[in-house]
Amino acid sequence: MPLMNIKIINESSNPLPGYETRFSAGMDLRAFLPHGSMVIESLNRALIPTGLFMEIPKGYEGQIRPRSGLALKKGITVLNSPGTIDSDFRGEIKILLINLSDSPVTIENGDRIAQIIFARHETIQWIPSKELEPSDRGSGGYGHTGIS
Repeated sequence: MPLMNIKIINESSNPLPGYETRFSAGMDLRAFLPHGSMVIESLNRALIPTGLFMEIPKGYEGQIRPRSGLALKKGITVLNSPGTIDSDFRGEIKILLINLSDSPVTIENGDRIAQIIFARHETIQWIPSKELEPSDRGSGGYGHTGIS
């Protein structure tokens, strides 16, 4: 499987993101809090810097997703999951976390707070139309196939 090359600037004191296991899809992103820690109160959100800047190739996006262990153990998740880092964005990658637990959670410098996955995407062109091809589903939406 060929590797994709992505230019990255790391202004943090943390190591670059890396795959934790041989077949991991995502790489963990770490909090960059050089002045210590940050507390996220219950049901509050915070934008956590990573100190990372990257140049994602055209036709790809970086998807920011929660870490399952952090969600299970502390109730912390990525609010706009998955968040999208577009290929033309050159600013610092920051992670929007929310604390869904009933207790404050402290985020320390270097904590693994989210993961990033790179995915190809298509660019489309709209074709204005007066009608669409019929399908078996039609306009059936939420719950149209039943509850069991």
